[in-house]
Amino acid sequence: MVDVGEDSGSLLRRPPARPTTGVGDGVHGRAQTAHEGEWPLVVGHGTRFHHPPVVELVFEYQGTKSGERVQYAHSETLAGRARAGRSRRRTAGRRPDERDTSATQPRAVGREHVPSRPTPSGRDRHAAAPVDCTPVALTIGIVGLPNVGKSTLFNALTRNQVLAANYPFATIEPNLGVVALPDPRLQVLADIFDSERIVPATVSFVDIAGIVRGASEGEGLGNKFLANIREADAICQVVRYFTDDDVVHVTGRVDPADDIDTVNTELVLADLQTLERAIPRLEKEVRGKKTDAAVLDAAQKADEVLAEGSTIFDARARLTKDGVDPAALRELQLLTSKPFIFVFNTDDAGLADTAMQAQLRELVAPADAVFLDAKFESELVELEPEDAAEMLADSGQDEAGLDQLARVGFHTLGLQTFLTAGPKESRAWTIHKGWTAPQAAGVIHTDFERGFIKAEVVSYADLVELRSVAAARAVGKARIEGKDYVMTDGDVVEFRFNV
Repeated sequence: MVDVGEDSGSLLRRPPARPTTGVGDGVHGRAQTAHEGEWPLVVGHGTRFHHPPVVELVFEYQGTKSGERVQYAHSETLAGRARAGRSRRRTAGRRPDERDTSATQPRAVGREHVPSRPTPSGRDRHAAAPVDCTPVALTIGIVGLPNVGKSTLFNALTRNQVLAANYPFATIEPNLGVVALPDPRLQVLADIFDSERIVPATVSFVDIAGIVRGASEGEGLGNKFLANIREADAICQVVRYFTDDDVVHVTGRVDPADDIDTVNTELVLADLQTLERAIPRLEKEVRGKKTDAAVLDAAQKADEVLAEGSTIFDARARLTKDGVDPAALRELQLLTSKPFIFVFNTDDAGLADTAMQAQLRELVAPADAVFLDAKFESELVELEPEDAAEMLADSGQDEAGLDQLARVGFHTLGLQTFLTAGPKESRAWTIHKGWTAPQAAGVIHTDFERGFIKAEVVSYADLVELRSVAAARAVGKARIEGKDYVMTDGDVVEFRFNV
């Protein structure tokens, strides 16, 4: 079961809540409601995808009624809500603020990892409640030539069975997978606070159809491929680096450098076509003062880079030196401006060949490179944690390739986490590097950012050493930070706010 986002449509039936000034109890923050008898929404847990696929909308309310503290959880299946929605539309029409959740959504799957931790009573609490995942706003598109192991890698990442066949274009529609970011700090915090559940940060991966030469002109599934990758925030290019006569290579030979060049060339050509249409339009808009001249300048300099066969990502340093505005460059929505990760799908021989790995890392720099055996990884995730650790050690690896990929993907997207902990849950929240405390608070709830007062911050290392926030306060290790505080990875935070 995986939580992949909030659905505001289900908030329509909640009792009214009018937060007012004051400080009281909340979730990962403190707030207060106006009158007893009102049930304020704390945090909607969002949409959960079960196996077999059943979509469930889950929300939780907490407050006071008749002087007593109450808590209420509500959930319903998407199918039931869709039927109810159709009934309402037939009888009274659709409410203006109601969202239609019955529309077809991308297929979504998730990789569950449930840490086991005995409670003081001996009952295994975490085994009874699966680990939830925080909502995902950023995605990494998995691309590459056909038959390089994209779907095998995706299956291993998500523990799902997407068709992975020995023929081109086995994947046509994109598959979405939400993968938990390995973070041992959460288990430590759960032990300290006796948390009921752990909620890790996540990385979202999309398995996209294979690309071939001529994709920019519509060859193969080129048009569909380019449309899907345009929606991703980063590109994970899977490159074949193994020999297997039973697995067909579309060009007839295994050549990582040539495969990378094929994919990059198609992306570059697609961007050149985009700019060919955009530059004349931007010139007119700049003359009419409808568009900032910086956008036109970024487009012209990007066109020069692409004409030389380079991606925008590889030429970032050059463009920055030339004074190109990064915001203007992002406005152009070019495929090759997205961050790149290269995954070399190899075998035992490739994992042991450090010299070749060094050459391939140099080939794809400044992008990050990950070397793994997708088939081995898919076997690894099916084992119990102890057996998987033993199998990993026997293979001579310190870290599973999938864990490495999730971590590298997080880094490539420029993300970091801050932590919250308590009896209910220990959770990692995803933010961009450089975000301030109010921005981080807004990830939990927009009211936290809007009414931000201050944040009480304890470093993870200090909290582990002192074993409680109270002990950290007693020795001056708990800091009160204001609106200008820049968050650091691993901050353990409680926000104070007033709305």
